[in-house]
Amino acid sequence: MDPILMSTHEVFNQAPPLEGGNLYTRNLALQEALAREGAGDAHGWMSARGAELGSAEMIMKAVEANKYPPTLKLFDNAGHRRDEVEFHPSYHELMAYLKRHGASSEPWARPGPGAQVRRAAFFMMVAETEDGTLCPTTMTYAVVPAIARDAPLAAEWLPRIFSPDYDPRFLPAQQKRGVTLGMGLTEKQGGSDVRANTSRAEPVGGREYRIVGHKWFMSAPMCDAFLILAHSPGGLSCFLLPRFTPDGRQNEIRIQRLKDKLGDRSNASAEVEFWGAAAWLVGEEGRGVPTILEMGTYCRLDCALGSAGLMRQSVSQALHHARHRSAFGKRLCEQPLMRNVLADLALESEAATALALRLARAYDEQDEPARALRRVLTPAAKYWICKRGPALGAEAMEVLGGNGYIEDGTMARIYRQLPLNSIWEGSGNVMCLDVLRAIAKHPRALEALEAELAPALGRDPRLDSFCARLKDELMRPDESRARALTQSIALAVQGALLLRFSPEAVAEAFCASRLAQDGAGIGAFGTLPGSSGFAAILERAWPT
Repeated sequence: MDPILMSTHEVFNQAPPLEGGNLYTRNLALQEALAREGAGDAHGWMSARGAELGSAEMIMKAVEANKYPPTLKLFDNAGHRRDEVEFHPSYHELMAYLKRHGASSEPWARPGPGAQVRRAAFFMMVAETEDGTLCPTTMTYAVVPAIARDAPLAAEWLPRIFSPDYDPRFLPAQQKRGVTLGMGLTEKQGGSDVRANTSRAEPVGGREYRIVGHKWFMSAPMCDAFLILAHSPGGLSCFLLPRFTPDGRQNEIRIQRLKDKLGDRSNASAEVEFWGAAAWLVGEEGRGVPTILEMGTYCRLDCALGSAGLMRQSVSQALHHARHRSAFGKRLCEQPLMRNVLADLALESEAATALALRLARAYDEQDEPARALRRVLTPAAKYWICKRGPALGAEAMEVLGGNGYIEDGTMARIYRQLPLNSIWEGSGNVMCLDVLRAIAKHPRALEALEAELAPALGRDPRLDSFCARLKDELMRPDESRARALTQSIALAVQGALLLRFSPEAVAEAFCASRLAQDGAGIGAFGTLPGSSGFAAILERAWPT
């Protein structure tokens, strides 16, 4: 063939696929946070998981699970209702991996120092690879505290929740090796206002009820049971609703359709109706909202963790591409303006990692200061990390150019996934209003926040000034400025953590770009001061 023709068809100056690396050993910020937050003894275990999750095989499973989304089988061949959701085999393999490694139950099944932090770090790494499977994993994990208080339900369900076996068969829970749980709160007319729900629960006897109504979003309808809200004679109450009744019949849960979602393609979400479905009361009648909110709190933790993991993978994709791609005579990573963008992305990712794992430690600790801190920091972290995620994902996609925008790559799936964690378990305004409630109803929350910030004060005047302004606003909270207040709480804690534990270049750049001018300078990525330690930040984020 003509050499000239050959030269024009040669493929070069393209980054190779990002696969085969270790998601843990490459991530210095995650390693350090794991150690300082109390789970350093999991270093070897995390390294093994990081190699698995970064492998080409695992990445392909993630691609397949999202390329071939779940389908709904309403009837069998004879016309009997099935209301069954079917998945690609890769989805089941990913679910089995998560269950086997304790993502849905480990801190409850084997509690101990650092258990929540270890799970959190693992959860973040999984989020880098595939996120749809994390929805049922999160809900199975989050339902445990509510069920554990009910002795009969705990005896029946906890052993199967704690089981490391994933059993995808559509069978009664009594016949399965392990189970997963979902959740149904939202109705057409209510959304976040669950007190506007219309579903009804009629007592049958003991703690059994019959549910009539609907859910506009039933998360993970293939699960073995769900926590739902419905109005009982005593008020809005929480119920455990299984897919099958104790005598082995399919419960009266009728799936109307699966949601056609922007992202989260590997996971199913459904519209359902209850036609007298059997359910069992969880907690007390009329106390459904506090009961379900406890589950929601753990889900919110996972939203922050999941977004932090997605942010890290976005940064990894951008840094990998910039190391291999050249333009105008230089590699992208050598060009000053691109170095500013990449360093800014890396800075945001490290701050998210630090905040997310610090929050996870508050769930390991059971004293009153820890409980008070997580009461205010959970909604704040969920709000800010999840809010920054889509902006970071968009910028990372832009680093890859057109290659980032096509479905063959990873960035398109990440970008479609990132907004979900901001919406799920309470959108931005709901989180900020919850921060205001924490301040108003839990006086020790402010004490715990001050104690968290105190060790970093005096290290940088920008943090000192930022915290002083924050303290003034906390004394006079204004609902119209709840977003600004919540943002400031998250930034203050991130700044304090980075000043205490991260290298000087990271802490300096964060203070200069996030804390100066009361955080008002936060805008487009790539606007760090020219004096920032770009080389040190980039080398830390993507060690050569």
